Amino acid sequence: MLTYTPVSEAGGVGKTTTAATLAVSHARSGHNVLTIDMDTQNGSLTYFFGPDYDRGDPNIDNLVRHLVGRPKGDFYNLTHEVEAGVDLIPSHNMLEDLEEFLLNEKDQAENFGESYSMYHQLHRILREADIREEYDVVIVDTAGKAGPILYNTLVAVRNVVIPFEVTAKGEESIDGLDDLVDGLEQNINIDVGVLAIVPIGYKETRDRQEILKKVQNDGFPVPIVIGQRGSLIEGCWKQQCSPYKYIEEYRNRQRDYELTTLNKFDELSRYLEREADIGSPEVTV
Repeated sequence: MLTYTPVSEAGGVGKTTTAATLAVSHARSGHNVLTIDMDTQNGSLTYFFGPDYDRGDPNIDNLVRHLVGRPKGDFYNLTHEVEAGVDLIPSHNMLEDLEEFLLNEKDQAENFGESYSMYHQLHRILREADIREEYDVVIVDTAGKAGPILYNTLVAVRNVVIPFEVTAKGEESIDGLDDLVDGLEQNINIDVGVLAIVPIGYKETRDRQEILKKVQNDGFPVPIVIGQRGSLIEGCWKQQCSPYKYIEEYRNRQRDYELTTLNKFDELSRYLEREADIGSPEVTV
């Protein structure tokens, strides 16, 4: 099974579009894919794929209720099929108060002499749902900053893919994320692996070449590099669909550089599948 989260401390680097594009790429190669939106921002996977769902309705069942042990229904009733065989568990506004909810659960457990880990709750509900029997790939779109949402994600998936702007600021964000993961590993005794660094919006300049080379020399895997594709990504957000669907249904002519971008994402998803030893059952073209 392949589980990971695209994560970055820097904003605007394509974290959500990376999650969505890789999810569809995995599905097009024949895998059953679950995406989970744990990002509190409106511009998240829930908006990107646009399922019929009211994230502000306090009465509907949602992921947060399951995280704090108060579900209103079965875990699999949370899923929506959104595109190309990709299932999505949408984000809900209750996520903004997740830390408070988890602290309350922790206090209640301790009052009864029970142990309670605030950061293992996503892992718990995925295990209880026997997620491995249903899905080959699980991708979580999560918060970029330290806190219970990110920690729950990392404990559950144990792997990160890091979208990366090849600048000094982007390099600093990798270092910051590396420190955060090290601290989390020490505090709750888990291992988190970096599956790939993904340079996005890359321009071939001497300074950027040096930064990219340094990242590689530091031992981080960089299987692909994505150039600037602003119009493609903007179109995807406008139409609320993956780049694959956008090119097939909303472009009146094919653009070679956009097809090259999709080929790069396919190359990355095959790389990630090989890392997890799940292979590709079939390829959809």
